[in-house]
Amino acid sequence: MNTDIYLDANATSDVLPAAADAALDAMRASFGNPSSSHATGLRAKAMLEATRARARRVLGAGDGRLMFTSGATEGIQTAVLSALCAARARKAAGEPCGDLLLYGATEHKAVPEALAHWNRLLGTGFTLQALPVDGDGRHRLDVLRELAPRAVFVCTMAANNETGVISDLEGIARVLRETGSGALWMVDCVQALGKLPLNLDATRIDYAPFSGHKLHAPKGIGMLYVRTGAPYTPLICGGGQESGQRSGTENMAGIAALGAVLQALEEGGTFRSHAELLGLRERLAQALRETFPGIVFNAPFAHALPTTINFSVPRLSSKDLLDLFDAAGVRVSAGSACSASKAAPSYVLEAMGLPATRSAAAVRLSFGPLVNDAFIEASCERILACGKALRAPQLAPGEDGIGLLQLGFEDSCGWLVFDEASSTCVAIDPPIALVDRVAALVRREGYRMAAVLASDAGAQDACAAWATEFGCLGEDWFAGEQQVVLADGSTAPALSFGSHVLARVPSSDGRHAAYLLGTATGRELHASAVRFAFGPAAVREIRALVGPATVLCAAVLGDAVPCTTFAPAVPEGDMHLDGQALSAFLAAHPDALLLDVREAPEHAAGEPRLWNKGAVNVPLSQLAGRLPYWLRGEPRPLVFFCRSGNRSAKAAQCLRQAGYAQAWHLAGGLALAA
Repeated sequence: MNTDIYLDANATSDVLPAAADAALDAMRASFGNPSSSHATGLRAKAMLEATRARARRVLGAGDGRLMFTSGATEGIQTAVLSALCAARARKAAGEPCGDLLLYGATEHKAVPEALAHWNRLLGTGFTLQALPVDGDGRHRLDVLRELAPRAVFVCTMAANNETGVISDLEGIARVLRETGSGALWMVDCVQALGKLPLNLDATRIDYAPFSGHKLHAPKGIGMLYVRTGAPYTPLICGGGQESGQRSGTENMAGIAALGAVLQALEEGGTFRSHAELLGLRERLAQALRETFPGIVFNAPFAHALPTTINFSVPRLSSKDLLDLFDAAGVRVSAGSACSASKAAPSYVLEAMGLPATRSAAAVRLSFGPLVNDAFIEASCERILACGKALRAPQLAPGEDGIGLLQLGFEDSCGWLVFDEASSTCVAIDPPIALVDRVAALVRREGYRMAAVLASDAGAQDACAAWATEFGCLGEDWFAGEQQVVLADGSTAPALSFGSHVLARVPSSDGRHAAYLLGTATGRELHASAVRFAFGPAAVREIRALVGPATVLCAAVLGDAVPCTTFAPAVPEGDMHLDGQALSAFLAAHPDALLLDVREAPEHAAGEPRLWNKGAVNVPLSQLAGRLPYWLRGEPRPLVFFCRSGNRSAKAAQCLRQAGYAQAWHLAGGLALAA
C-alpha cells in the first residue's frame, strides 16, 4: 500500500480515476483513428470534437482556435513561432513592429528558451528582455508601460509554478491597451486550469497553452488556444490533422482522459472550491509554522494560488528539508521540477529580490483541487512529525565519546570534533557559510566550542569568523599547553581533549598544519594511537607519524571521499547491490550490519526495515568518526543505504578505499527498494 503524502502537484498530478477509465476505454473500445471515414473512426472523431467543444466552454474560448497538443511546451513553441513569423513578415514589409521580445522574469524556462531559439533560427534579430517583477512576484506594470510601445511579443503567465503568485492580467491588458501596443500576448495558463476562472474570449490574450498532467490528466496531452485573428503558423506539418493546425495522429487516449477532467470541471462537485482550498492551505501553513519556528513564506498568500506554498527555513537548506520530508514519506520539491536537479538558487525568487539565503533554501509544497480533508490532516501530521525528528539529537559520539561531523560546503571540507564527556568541541577548517547553522546545532546539543583551527593559511578568515561567533580561541589555544613526542621523535604542542590529546604539526613550509588526535602514553603519541589526522599536511608529510588505520580527514573534498587511510584500497566494482541482490546477500550473511547513512533527522522521520532487518544510523557526515571501530575490530559485512543510493555509494567507497573489503551499498536506495 502506498502511504506517500504527495505534495508536488505543481510538478505533476495523479490521474483522476474517471480520466484513467476514459483513457482505457479509448484504447480498448474507442480506438479508432478520427481521420478514418468508417464507423469506428467516426465514433473517435465524435469523441474528439465533443472534448474540444467542452474545452471551449470551460475556457471561454469562443470561436478561437483550440487544438490538442502534447503539452504546454509544444503550445509555447507554436505560439512563439506564430508570433515571430508574423513579426518577421511585418518587418520585411517595412511595417512598424517594435524590437523587443518581452517575457516575465519569473516565467517558466520554456518561454525564454523558446524565444531565443526561434529568434535565432528565424533570423528576426529582436532583443529578448525580461520584464521585472516586484517583491510580491507580480510584473512591474510601470516598466511594462515604458517598454510596451517597443514590444513585438509579450509573454507572461497566469500563475507562477514555483510560488503560485497570480499575475495581474487585467493590469497587463490595460497597459497594453493604453499604450497602444500592437504586441501579441501569450499567457502561460498551465497552473491556472481548475484553479482560476478563465474566459479567454473576453480578454486580449492571443495565445494560451495548457498542460493536462498539471490537473489530473495524463502526461502527453495539452491544449493551445489562439484568439480569432491572431497569426498562426503550424509547428508540425504532415497529414493535416487538427484541420491542418497540428499534424500527427491525435492522442485519443490522452484526449479522452482530458475530456473527463474537463467534464468534472464543467459539472462541478469533483474539485474543491476556491474558498475550501484557502482553508486547506491555511491548515498546512499552520502545521509548517508549528514545525519550523522562524519559517518565512516567500510569496504573499493574498496574491497566490491557494494550492501552492513556497517557504524557507533559516539555517536549513532546501536539500536538508527535501531529504527530511522524503524520509517521512512527504513528497515536495525545491522550485520547478524541471530544474530541481540543478543545485542553484531559484531564479524566480531571485527575480523577486529575495536574498540568496532564502532563494537557495526554498521549498515548494503544492496540492491539487482534487484534495480531500483526510489527506490534508494526514499531511499536517507528517509535517509535525518532521519537526519532532528535526529536534532529535544529531551529534552521535563513538564508543570512546569522541565524534566527528563533516562540515562540507561546495569543494571545501571542514570538521567538527566533539567530546561527549567534557561537552566540548573543536572546529577544524570550517567553511564560513556554515557558521550560523553549526552554531545553532552546537548550542542546541549543549556543547561548548573550545577552539577553531585552520590547517591552511587560506582558511584563517573563515576560522576568525567562527571564533568571533563562538567567542573562542584559534591557534593561541595551544599556547602554554603540553608537548608530546611523536613517532619520529619530534615534539609538537598538544592539549587535552577529553581522554585524548590533539597535537599540532606544522608543515615544512610553515603554510599548513596537520592536527593529530589520539591517546597519549605518558608524553608519547605513538603512530598506532593516532585515531584521526586533519588537514592537507595529513597526506603529504605525516605518514611516519600515523598508523595504517589512522583516519585521514580531508580539507578539500571535490569528487574524493571525505576520509581514508594509508592502508591499501580494495576494488570497488562489486560493492553495488540492488534490491533483489540485497535480499539474497542478507540471507547468505546473517551477521551483516545494515547502516543508514541518512542524517539523523531523516532516520528519525522514517526508520526503514529492509527484509525485516533493523538498521543502525551512521550519517555520512559522521562516518569518519565510526571508521576506526570497523578498521580495528573483527571484520563483518557492512551494507550502507540512503534514499537514492548516492550517499551510500560514497560511504561504501570510503570504506573500500580505507582498506575495508566487506563494504557494500544498496544501489538506487530506498526509493527503488520499496
